Amino acid sequence: MNTAADTATILVVDDEHAIADMICTSLELAGFHCLRADNAQQAHALIIDEKPDLVLLDWMMPGTSGLELARRLRRHELTARLPLIMLTAKGEEDNRIQGLDAGADDYITKPFSTRELTARVKAVLRRSSTTENEEPLIAGSLTMDRVSRRALGDGKPVELGPTEYRLLEFFMSHPERAYTRAQLLDHVWGGNVYIDERTVDVHIRRLRKALEPSNNDALIQTVRGTGYRFSTHN
Repeated sequence: MNTAADTATILVVDDEHAIADMICTSLELAGFHCLRADNAQQAHALIIDEKPDLVLLDWMMPGTSGLELARRLRRHELTARLPLIMLTAKGEEDNRIQGLDAGADDYITKPFSTRELTARVKAVLRRSSTTENEEPLIAGSLTMDRVSRRALGDGKPVELGPTEYRLLEFFMSHPERAYTRAQLLDHVWGGNVYIDERTVDVHIRRLRKALEPSNNDALIQTVRGTGYRFSTHN
């Protein structure tokens, strides 16, 4: 992936041509190269053929929705790590959580300023370029392969949703440190995403449940008065 602004390729997936025109014009002025798709089928073909550096994906489209496409991309090894930003008129917190749970790296509510959009694109590209270390993460009997985006507990697959995967990857990359819920939101969900801190607790519970069959749930520790810590020590 090449994330330099003057060479990075952004795929804009939106069936509203006026919005797509505005987005592409703004991004091209910022030095990006743009591809366009009107629907999920066109988008998927372009992703496979052109391998863009980031996808701006509209939620509401005829046929397959952007949300469904995001889930599909996250399920397949070739596209599991492709940076995604969801664009939508749905601004409620539940919708934002849905989009992030589907694997979006960021979420922008319409209407938005083109300056904000460009800044978000650059921020997600920076984050993705700094998390490309492909060395596996190991903690006790828990192993995370960041190339295939799979986790193994005691040699058996750990079933993780996209958000739980990112949360576990962050914890395993930063062991033995206590993080507040706000810090976890910043690091895992992104600092520009406005969702309730209680959302962290929901995903911590899901992560522990996924780790429970391999007896690794105790690695996620609650730190009273602070938040959570990943530790191999009791």
